Amino acid sequence: MDVLKVGIAGLGVVAQVVYLPLLTRRRDLFRVSAVSDLDRGHAETIGRELGVPAYDDPVAMLDKGGFDALLLLTAGSHGPLVRAALDHGYWVLCEKPLAYSRRELRGIPGDARLMVAYMKQYDPATQRMLEALHEAGGARAVRHLDMTVLHPSEESQLLFARARASRPSRERLAPYLEADEESLTTALGTSSERLRRLYAQVILGSICHELSLMRLFTGPPDTVDHVAVWPVDAFPPSVEVSGTLPDGGAGRYGLRWHYLPSYPAYQEMIRLDHEHGSLELSFPSPYLLNAPTTLTVLSRVGTTERRTVYRDIAESFERQLVAFHRFVTQDEPPLTGLDGALKDIVAAQRIVRRYAEWAGIPIGGECAEETPPER
Repeated sequence: MDVLKVGIAGLGVVAQVVYLPLLTRRRDLFRVSAVSDLDRGHAETIGRELGVPAYDDPVAMLDKGGFDALLLLTAGSHGPLVRAALDHGYWVLCEKPLAYSRRELRGIPGDARLMVAYMKQYDPATQRMLEALHEAGGARAVRHLDMTVLHPSEESQLLFARARASRPSRERLAPYLEADEESLTTALGTSSERLRRLYAQVILGSICHELSLMRLFTGPPDTVDHVAVWPVDAFPPSVEVSGTLPDGGAGRYGLRWHYLPSYPAYQEMIRLDHEHGSLELSFPSPYLLNAPTTLTVLSRVGTTERRTVYRDIAESFERQLVAFHRFVTQDEPPLTGLDGALKDIVAAQRIVRRYAEWAGIPIGGECAEETPPER
């Protein structure tokens, strides 16, 4: 198979703990050819270790080239860098969130060379659950989808990793932070700082994973009926969302996300109840490579209650990279491209709008629009 030459933009925790080890593991498919980080010293250190050119400006790396595809692992909104990479002719694997606003993506064609990195969609347990749901009658058979995340601090999840920090100067960060703020104003208007952080850091920064799984199993939410955020004196807070699933509201969903800094371990539980039984997923911390997700299938055979458990140590991030390689070399569509990511942004905006209405917080921008406009 073709070895794909990649450039990496952003050398933070997810690059060091996940992507670089897996790219080394899969040297049969990938070769890192350039790296960039806004912290020049950090970029040069990793560049020396890999024996590749290092840059403190991702656009300068795109201009110089020497690779076929970009892994975009920077913080914040990725809209401007995605557009720049596509304009340069690169294939792009972009970590979430793709963008903070829909306007950032306007004009990018639906068939762009873009894959959005929702690794939980590629988890073998997720794929087996999708098969089991199809066997049970598909999305129309779902009575309720329940999703709960117990999220410790990232510091506690990464105690084992010993990742090196990237510390770019304020001057290097300033234009990117300014662009992020402009995108948030486009999405939310001149809303409160807490609401902007809730939208960017919690809903699009983490809950988007649950939205992507909902979209995979049943389609995006049909309605957002209720949103609660508490406690008022903590950030990140707890978030609760509920509403109806597609297909006429025959099924409902409930989503709860709790930031619990000292919780013993990351947990994510997804339960799907349908007419013939239940399907349950239990995800470990995403930073633990090859730690299996558990799928439990509950069904009935005659008078017998049958519980079948699936555990597969295949790594979801690695499967995602292999899927990206197939996307580039065989034109196999990814599970989430531009259109899927846009649906998640729309869902996130509906959630933050419902909360703002409930809490009496003024909101504007794209979130205030009744119906998202066509791109």
